[in-house]
Amino acid sequence: MKRKFGDRANWRRISRRRFACRYVESDSFTGYITLYTIYNLKEPLWKHYGTHTYRIADKGYSWLQYFPKNSHYIVTAMFDEHQEIIQWYIDTCKTQGVTEQGVPWFDDLYLDIVVLRNGEVFLLDEDELEEALARGVITQDDYMLATTTAREVLHDIKAHKFPYFLMSLDQRKRLFENGDFRRKT
Repeated sequence: MKRKFGDRANWRRISRRRFACRYVESDSFTGYITLYTIYNLKEPLWKHYGTHTYRIADKGYSWLQYFPKNSHYIVTAMFDEHQEIIQWYIDTCKTQGVTEQGVPWFDDLYLDIVVLRNGEVFLLDEDELEEALARGVITQDDYMLATTTAREVLHDIKAHKFPYFLMSLDQRKRLFENGDFRRKT
């Protein structure tokens, strides 16, 4: 199981970035929200989903990430240099926490969901989850947690009850361009 950090400090592709993090308690969300902005990188990152190819990391791109308290998933909304949504990426996780330096982290449970801006939904890495179970990297309980979490998230997406789509579009502008996350000059 791999521990992933919100500041992506070990991401060698990126040579200049900004990371901002806040703990939020509100009626609609409680947990950490981070913004990772890319200023310079070695090369763009492209991903393929079905028949589509998307650039998800490049100069001027930003990733708004939600670490919902007591949840077994993390949501990343990926925006291009014009602050237009590219996709939402949902990682299933066993646990999450915060470092002494205030950086949120999660223990990845392999199974992921991608929702493209056109509404298409993809369940990813089922093979990686199966392989981790077979190799003993995760337990049967971890496996069940990942599949149950993914099933619940997919159900909420299909029922239009997954709040992070509209929330991220609103908060990208409100919190980060005009509010608490705005870069101080």
